[in-house]
Amino acid sequence: QVQLVESGGGLVQAGGSLRLSCAASGRTFSSYAMGWFRQAPGKEREFVACISWNGGSIYYADSVKGRFTISRDNAKNTVYLQMNSLKPEDTAVYYCASRRVVSTRHNDYNYWGQGTQVTVSS
Repeated sequence: QVQLVESGGGLVQAGGSLRLSCAASGRTFSSYAMGWFRQAPGKEREFVACISWNGGSIYYADSVKGRFTISRDNAKNTVYLQMNSLKPEDTAVYYCASRRVVSTRHNDYNYWGQGTQVTVSS
């Protein structure tokens, strides 16, 4: 029942920062948990971060913990991923996804955006 559109990707130098945004359509955004996943060429999709509908439950992959921050603004139907201290290993297409209950498993999500490319140069 929702459509997701990611934005904010780009090319940055190692150590730099980016903020990704995911805009959701529909009037029931606040009822959905949101997650960020990424996929690098030749690799399977990887969990990055997720947040419950009210922001009360937040989870991060160990690889990004302490560097990335997920947040949401239900009034704007938008979820964000602030990425600091970026590393070349963070290079991937980043996808926004949604489901009714928060989960770190990509198979649990039923709505997906088209992805936004993040490239981190060394």
